[in-house]
Amino acid sequence: MRKMTDLWPRLEPLLAEAERPSRYLDHEFGCVRKQDADFAFCMVYPDTYELGQANQALRILVNAVNAAPDLCAERAFLPAPAFCDVMRRENIPLFSIESCAPLREFDAVGITLPHELAATNVLETLDLAGIPLHADERAEGDPLVLGGGPCAYNPEPYAPFFDAISIGEGEEAVPEALALIRRMRLEGAARADILRALAHEDGWYVPSLYRWRDEAVAQEAGSWIDPVEEGLPTLIEKRLYRGFAESSGWEPCIVPFAEVVHDRLNVEILRGCARGCRFCQAGMMYRPVRERSADNIVDSVLRGLAETGYDEVSLTSLSSTDHSQIADILTRLNRALDGKGVRISVPSQRLDAFGVDMAGLVAGQKKGGLTFAPEAGTQRLRDVINKNVTEDDLFGAIDAAFAAGWRRCKLYFMIGLPTETDDDIKGIASLAQRAYDRAKAAVAPEQRGSIRMSVSCALFVPKAQTPFQWDGQIAPEEALRRVSLLRRSVKYKAVDVHWHDPETSFVEAVMSRGGREAAAWVEAAWRRGARFDAWTECFDEQAWRDAAEDVGIDPAAIAQTDFPTDRVTPWAHISTGVSTRFLARERRLAQEERTTPDCTFGRCTGCGACPDLGAENELAAPRTAGGSASGDGAADLADAAYGSADAASAADRAAADATVSKGEE
Repeated sequence: MRKMTDLWPRLEPLLAEAERPSRYLDHEFGCVRKQDADFAFCMVYPDTYELGQANQALRILVNAVNAAPDLCAERAFLPAPAFCDVMRRENIPLFSIESCAPLREFDAVGITLPHELAATNVLETLDLAGIPLHADERAEGDPLVLGGGPCAYNPEPYAPFFDAISIGEGEEAVPEALALIRRMRLEGAARADILRALAHEDGWYVPSLYRWRDEAVAQEAGSWIDPVEEGLPTLIEKRLYRGFAESSGWEPCIVPFAEVVHDRLNVEILRGCARGCRFCQAGMMYRPVRERSADNIVDSVLRGLAETGYDEVSLTSLSSTDHSQIADILTRLNRALDGKGVRISVPSQRLDAFGVDMAGLVAGQKKGGLTFAPEAGTQRLRDVINKNVTEDDLFGAIDAAFAAGWRRCKLYFMIGLPTETDDDIKGIASLAQRAYDRAKAAVAPEQRGSIRMSVSCALFVPKAQTPFQWDGQIAPEEALRRVSLLRRSVKYKAVDVHWHDPETSFVEAVMSRGGREAAAWVEAAWRRGARFDAWTECFDEQAWRDAAEDVGIDPAAIAQTDFPTDRVTPWAHISTGVSTRFLARERRLAQEERTTPDCTFGRCTGCGACPDLGAENELAAPRTAGGSASGDGAADLADAAYGSADAASAADRAAADATVSKGEE
């Protein structure tokens, strides 16, 4: 790798001021340094090491780039807020972990967009790195700044800050794009020519090549973007990694010095979910469903444990217990790991799939807490959101779990879902109390004092690319009224009620539904001091409110307005493969309180993903539905380990959980 500045001699004396110096140390076990590569890429997670190092997408992309000839990938994370200030004081720019080199000296920098509350941290990253915030301000010698991740499915609130944005899965797209950039730079191509070439690559969006229209023109034209020249694509379709099912579940991974949020081996067992929860963005954007085989998964787990020394493994996905071979996988792993002190956790445990046998297979000898997500307190509202679970499913899961030895359970719900009434709020209290009664009945009388039941409520955020993208969010004041109603309705002292700060959810909604005008709002908020917004102690509500006045936008109108399904959305030029027609149909069915089945258990539901992407569901074996055909959502991000989020798509839940305490007494 070409010679870059080593900042370590300047950084090391400052580590005494760092809260956790291990965040900034290199040479972790499994760390890769390619000295022979002539193109340097730095992958950034815009939060601290503990969150970023646990992120599965970051690990996947760093490995994919390092596997390519002539390309080198390193990692970078934001320091904690106080150490950001120390680095600014000492004029030390943001650096990579592997070589402690300044980000601005890399050929390209990639920043993942894991959740909406990371927006100001993108600007904090660029500023601390000494890279101009706006793409149009960068010179030929500046690194190309690439973005991607879940929030890229509405890229416009981030558009001015990125040279190019990856839409979809990056295992192939990112190394191919970097190889293109390398080749064109060796040929002496200008920055503008490289970006133009990227815009013609599948799955890449270059915002600077598209003018942004105003509302009236966009609705008339059918798109908010106007290409600056002929031949540019007007619909950017997501890139799909077609080799996922056959690829190994084991990838080289770094064992960190510092304890991270998900300090364990993570093996992705399947990708995609077709349960069809109408609020769930992940369930739409990762289609179709692709399963790795049981042989692949078992071999990957055993190899990964041997290579890393971890004593816990998480079988990650959006819908782990939907895997057609999950019982076989767990049986074989329990047999192979018997007596070795290794814990197996399965995130996203579904109410219909979690029977007595599954409870035993997951638990082993170590039982933490369980997380289930009914999402709504009444069957009517669960049908509206297409959750496809019943009270019997929940109570059956509770019976099985507590009889098998669990004593703690967390129930996730959403407040403010479309068509929600006060009766639905009271239904949450009723459901939780009856779940507690079932848990007590499932254990011996002398053990009932150890039972813990908690209710966690998040405010509904209308997500782009979902059937509820046209539905507005309730105002924060109304959210607090409904929380108050819920708390009054819970009569059991043994049932704890927690809720997330509605103001942070309000920012999420604006970022999810906004156009390029939201980018100016983000920048103004950052200049007023907003950063690390997912951290309870850092979120500055006033900075965001003042920023709205600074730039002259009405964020409430963006977050809270209901729109007709024929309105052209600011993300209409980005395609997940799921058709807008299907999303509109699902919204109509929601209003009619009708459900749609999971296509992996039956017939095609016509979402459009398979024909549009030229792919299909890839199952290791036929799936068999047990109980109701349950839906997806927050439980898909919830971990079997009590109170944490799954690393496969952890950001939304992790960000939400980080704000819980602010909304509690």
